[in-house]
Amino acid sequence: MPVATPKQYEAMIDAAQKGNYAYPAVNITSITTINAALKAFADAKSDGIIQVSTGGGQFASGLNVADAAFGAIVLAEATHLLAEKYDILVALHTDHCHPAKVDSFLKPLLEASRKRIAGGKGPLFQSHMFDGSVVSLAENLEQSKALLKECSELNIILEVEAGCVGGEEDGHDTSGLPAEKLYTTPEDMLEVYEALQPIGRFIFAATFGNVHGAYKPGAVQLKPTILRDGQKAVTDKHGAEALMDLVFHGGSGSDLSDIRETLEYGVIKMNIDTDTQYAFTRPIVTHIGENIEGVLKIDGEVGNKKTYDPRSYLKKAEKNMAARLIQAAEDLCSNSKTIFGTV
Repeated sequence: MPVATPKQYEAMIDAAQKGNYAYPAVNITSITTINAALKAFADAKSDGIIQVSTGGGQFASGLNVADAAFGAIVLAEATHLLAEKYDILVALHTDHCHPAKVDSFLKPLLEASRKRIAGGKGPLFQSHMFDGSVVSLAENLEQSKALLKECSELNIILEVEAGCVGGEEDGHDTSGLPAEKLYTTPEDMLEVYEALQPIGRFIFAATFGNVHGAYKPGAVQLKPTILRDGQKAVTDKHGAEALMDLVFHGGSGSDLSDIRETLEYGVIKMNIDTDTQYAFTRPIVTHIGENIEGVLKIDGEVGNKKTYDPRSYLKKAEKNMAARLIQAAEDLCSNSKTIFGTV
């Protein structure tokens, strides 16, 4: 079963931490994007993380339903089935969920996992993200502690964030925040560790200038050493075993040198969405442009069914998105490191 069990997911994270590599965590919205992710991980011989945002879930549920949690369940169940055909491990994760959406998004997904476990299966998702960065750190941690307790009871890992990822992506808009909010302090990292470590396993999105979206080179000023300094504050006080599993948000378009540097400081997961969205859409545009007379019924003509059949361009989109995700696995050094069959 290539969707990782809780034990296998923990082993994936441990292997990445020990081996100084990280997993691409790619947002999906459809069967086609799921297939692109699975193809990429299999071709790269890399384990990986497939994740669903609230917007992605809402889209997948259809225009008439528009239910983020329901759509996320549909995508997750489809991934469980499709992944059985592959020989790599993938974990299922949900992306940013603000406090206002916990009851409508996270809680139904935890209940879906609870029902799955009662039926003798594993949890539906292997991890979830609670984004409490929009409230004070004290309130963030209080809510994180309650959610982590509930997740731990289901063998689910919780991702938390302190500091804030800038920019806008899929309904997550923090573009108006002051610059200092984009950088997590060592004191914040120590406080997060001491609040959550006694409860259960978590992964931590510490921010170091990360910004969602697409930018020209040099526009985003990352400071990876913030991760180093925060980890040092934690391990100096609590020992080497306290090294935290960190997450890199806003990874699309980042310099390779910054990406590789974060691996030295404990990053085990990097989110990628903007770049894979573009990789998916670009060949569709080319297809339309090169086959415009067949795609459109111009001047009363009948067009060409072979070119306006959605499969003709979605296959190209799947292939190109997979190629971009393979590049991400190479950038993160996770290629050829699958632990499938060893745990």
